[in-house]
Amino acid sequence: MTAPVSRRIVFQGLGALGVAAALAGCGGSDDPDTDAGTGGADPQSSGGTTDEPTSGGGSGTGGAGGGTELATTDEVPVGGGLILGDEKIVITQPTEGDFKAFTAVCTHQGLTVTSVEDGTIHCANHGSAFSAETGDVENPPAAAPLAEVQITVEGDRILLAA
Repeated sequence: MTAPVSRRIVFQGLGALGVAAALAGCGGSDDPDTDAGTGGADPQSSGGTTDEPTSGGGSGTGGAGGGTELATTDEVPVGGGLILGDEKIVITQPTEGDFKAFTAVCTHQGLTVTSVEDGTIHCANHGSAFSAETGDVENPPAAAPLAEVQITVEGDRILLAA
């Protein structure tokens, strides 16, 4: 015959389950596409609107020596930017006619940044902020800057540098 289970054992088991559930809920995702606040791979402009990616998912090439077309210049507002979720790139225009590009993956936990406003790239997941001009950290918890992505502008087209 087996001995009855004491209340102490039952409560210890429930406590262990509670701790396991809490730890599982606090864990981060290694997959940036699971970012709940951004709609995953949808591109976003600084005004919160979603634009269709101009590359059409293909690898269109530009004229002489151009790379993959990422966007057009009119899609990137001055002081703001455009987040291209599929490409994991954020394109900014800190000042009129000056276009920059960085990885759209936050250096804190690897999630996709969520918006670009007033010269700042934001990651709403934990509050990190980066300069839209340099990619440098303006607000932690991220400790490393966003990596620059090489682009070229040909006319009104923004291309990934070849």
